[in-house]
Amino acid sequence: MKKSLFLTGILALASISIAYSKTYDVVFEHTTQAGTVQLKAGSYELKLDGDKAIFTDVNSYKQYTVPVKVESAARKFSATKVEESGSGNIDTLKYIQLGGSTTQIDF
Repeated sequence: MKKSLFLTGILALASISIAYSKTYDVVFEHTTQAGTVQLKAGSYELKLDGDKAIFTDVNSYKQYTVPVKVESAARKFSATKVEESGSGNIDTLKYIQLGGSTTQIDF
């Protein structure tokens, strides 16, 4: 009985780590300010790790880590949505809603 309960706990923890290791594709048309990090225009993979967003440039594989505020919505987002505000040549990232989840990350 204890062995079965232990294995169930291990599987639950493994599924949580798998859920958090999901990546999302985001594209920035202009240089974008995400918190204190400036991301060049291009394609990135986004991974959420607790209260940090990790952007990986798909061309150079360089990673950028940005502290974020994680919020939960009442319903799942149907697609990943990036909200920016522009001023000049550099956009400022406001938030990203992660498609297929109820997670919104604010910058």
